[in-house]
Amino acid sequence: MDDFVRDKLTKWGLSEYIDRFKVQRINKNNLYDLNEDDIKELIPEVGPRAALRERLKQLKKIDGLETDQRELIGVFGRTGAGKSSLINAIIGEKNLLPTGDSKACTSVMIKVESNPNNSEYQADIEFITPKEWEDEVWSVKQFLGDNADQEQKKDDDEKLSALYGKEWKDKFPENPVDPKYFGEIPEFLNFKKKTLTFKSAEDLSANLIRYTRTSSERRQKKGITRWFWPLVKCVTIKVPHNDLLQHVTLVDLPGSGDRNKSRDKMWKGIVRDCSTVWILAEIKRATSDKEPWEILENTCSLMGNGGQCQCIHFICTMSDVIGDSGKRCSENVRDHIVERNEEVKEDVKEEFDSLNQVKKHFGSDCFQVFTVSSKEFLEKQHLDPEDTEIPKLQRFLKDLNDDHSETLNYVKGAYGILSLMEGAKSKEGPKTGSAFHRTLKCVVQKDGVHKMTKGKQINLNATLASWLTDSIDEEFRKTFPNEDKSGSFNGAIRAFSLNTKRLKKENKILELQLMFLKTEENMLDCYKKAAAFSGKDSLENMRETIKRHLRVSKDTMFEEAKAAMLKKMNDLKEEILETLQENLEKSIEISMKTDDSLTPDVAAELEEVKKYYKELKRSSK
Repeated sequence: MDDFVRDKLTKWGLSEYIDRFKVQRINKNNLYDLNEDDIKELIPEVGPRAALRERLKQLKKIDGLETDQRELIGVFGRTGAGKSSLINAIIGEKNLLPTGDSKACTSVMIKVESNPNNSEYQADIEFITPKEWEDEVWSVKQFLGDNADQEQKKDDDEKLSALYGKEWKDKFPENPVDPKYFGEIPEFLNFKKKTLTFKSAEDLSANLIRYTRTSSERRQKKGITRWFWPLVKCVTIKVPHNDLLQHVTLVDLPGSGDRNKSRDKMWKGIVRDCSTVWILAEIKRATSDKEPWEILENTCSLMGNGGQCQCIHFICTMSDVIGDSGKRCSENVRDHIVERNEEVKEDVKEEFDSLNQVKKHFGSDCFQVFTVSSKEFLEKQHLDPEDTEIPKLQRFLKDLNDDHSETLNYVKGAYGILSLMEGAKSKEGPKTGSAFHRTLKCVVQKDGVHKMTKGKQINLNATLASWLTDSIDEEFRKTFPNEDKSGSFNGAIRAFSLNTKRLKKENKILELQLMFLKTEENMLDCYKKAAAFSGKDSLENMRETIKRHLRVSKDTMFEEAKAAMLKKMNDLKEEILETLQENLEKSIEISMKTDDSLTPDVAAELEEVKKYYKELKRSSK
């Protein structure tokens, strides 16, 4: 526990719970992340618990006023698609993110943003909790004892070998969080972030690899024997004084379906908050490669009607490569390359238009295609820089920064609406056999979501919810469009403006937060019960547990979701009307105070803003 938490509890009249917060090592950073279960464990009594919940809600709003709300751009793509190379090229930092190692891949979420404070390259490493790592190790042990599939075994082997070495196979770690394993990262056991700081991008990259990339034989030969990426939740890299990242954060997103709940929760939150998504694929298989299109289909509900995405950019990389030979273009085939790239763009757009599920969330106006070559852009050998189309993406980032400077905090669009279902039957016939047994075990242990190393993601929650969401997605997008331009509800709000910059600063509560009512919330207890079964008859027990839960819940789940949605809509309606009335009155009052001068007297309003600012500064300390 730190002084911040102790002072807050004392100020809020909850000092009797200080010892409990101390035992659980609650500090300023993880105080904001407490969920309902955490709060119940810390404060069993209903009254004080409600008081803490409300105080935390207010604290987060106040903290939000003091924090620069950044535009998030999520970058997706399979290993080898060129995500790291593209980010390096766009921001002008050739050696920032590691590239070129086909046997290693980025395994954690990496945010890249500007460091406006000094000229150093900095990385803030956020870890999962020791308890979460213990749960992961326990889960691995359970999988091994349950004859897990080979792909799962390979993933688990790589994860444990990274931290414990190969010897864990001979003797499973009795205490996974024994301090002897974490001498180089004491921050992990102390619930703290680890910060690396260097003068050059190259030095930072070399020292960061152990926290972000899977191991490779080449690096092991260089003496790196212990890797910490399995413990990392997120890494934030800060680049000194980079104009393109002034109000923008690029997020390199690994695949979804992580067994660790905190990583998976953060992943989903980031995807929902991205205003733009970049999906990368090599140009030679931009339409034939299933993975980038599966990424789009699997995440469209998070990004679209459930999130804030306004633009999807499909980026075809390595656009200077000719055919399947891997040879790069020369000056005499430049025209051929440019013509080929235009043809690929048309093919990609046609593929997008064929995705009916995605089109329920995004119209064609949201979708753009770019063909890029990071190598050619950096080396400037044969193509005009504009032919690489990286300058177009740079101008896009510049426009985002310019827009952000005019209005620091956008009134966020509707997060999402509705989920659960009236009671569902499986869309596919039931599967049988040991393979299905292992797959179902993976699904329930990961709260309904499992991503195989090869093949599509299994998302039981989305399948259950689809009976409801399929019927409302298209109508929802008509009412709450993600596009920047017109749209029935969105257009009406955007068209109305009364000094919006000041309005947003003084009224953070205006954020339109129709929180997505996830199927997972009503299914978690069911998954926990199903995951506990092992041994003989475990498959039938898991199936029966899920079926029984659905039978009991089917008559109430939809009604609960509908009631919650209607309450949110009604609260939003009243909030909009109240805000409009209040600010219209202020606007009319100001407009009438012109006297004989063309400039209105705003002295009283200035003092009022100063007063609010001081109060917020004081309460946030």
